[in-house]
Amino acid sequence: MEEFIAQNEKVEFGLAALNLSTGEEILIRADQSFHPASVMKVCVMMEVFRQAQQGLFSLDDSIPVRNEFASIADGSAYALSTEDDSEKDLYERIGQPLPIRDLVRRMITISSNLATNILIERVSPEQTTQFMRELGADSLIVRRGVEDNKAFQLGLNNEASARGFMNLLAKLANYEIVSPEDSHEMIEIMLGQQFNEMIPAQLPSDVRVAHKTGWTGKFYHDVGIVYPPNAKPLVLAILTNGFEKEEDAHPFVASLAKKIYEGWVS
Repeated sequence: MEEFIAQNEKVEFGLAALNLSTGEEILIRADQSFHPASVMKVCVMMEVFRQAQQGLFSLDDSIPVRNEFASIADGSAYALSTEDDSEKDLYERIGQPLPIRDLVRRMITISSNLATNILIERVSPEQTTQFMRELGADSLIVRRGVEDNKAFQLGLNNEASARGFMNLLAKLANYEIVSPEDSHEMIEIMLGQQFNEMIPAQLPSDVRVAHKTGWTGKFYHDVGIVYPPNAKPLVLAILTNGFEKEEDAHPFVASLAKKIYEGWVS
């Protein structure tokens, strides 16, 4: 793995992989901190389910769609742009109420930034980060929503490591987050991921992958649970920084996932 990764000497990698059948791990710069981009939406989803389980709201409750948020830098208002969001439909629904469960699905499967900010505002970054600590993923820190440019300029960014996501998704794969029923629903949501250019791309067609991608600038990430036929899952967390183009990033991450899969399963 190290030799394969070294082919891109200008790219920083964090890799953490776990074989749930054997307990074997692959850890390469697994504790290096990265800007998580949209993979942090997995953390938000989990906190939403936790607060719902606590009875603070129901996943079937509706929230009005809005596009005005307060910067954590100074409290000033900012709005998201459809040009920077992979999901456009929600912007046509401003003012309309939508179920929280629907917003979660949009946040994960089509990486809706607008749904993310609405949900973060509801559950709070602080509570999300605290839940990550309780789950043993201290390196996963959610400080703010998406496109808070004033906070970004001050260096107030979310943080993540590959090991943090590996630990988190291992618990999810074992149905240990919130409840077995909630874990099952979260996995099903992640199985509906529509951006499949990285971890799943070079795996056999009968392999299911519950995952979440993230991209911003030169950061390209994918974290997920890989389900081989007739075997326990694999957990993969691949974080990168330095690829200039997605045409280079996507196949490299896909090849890395394929090598791990073939080494452990095939």
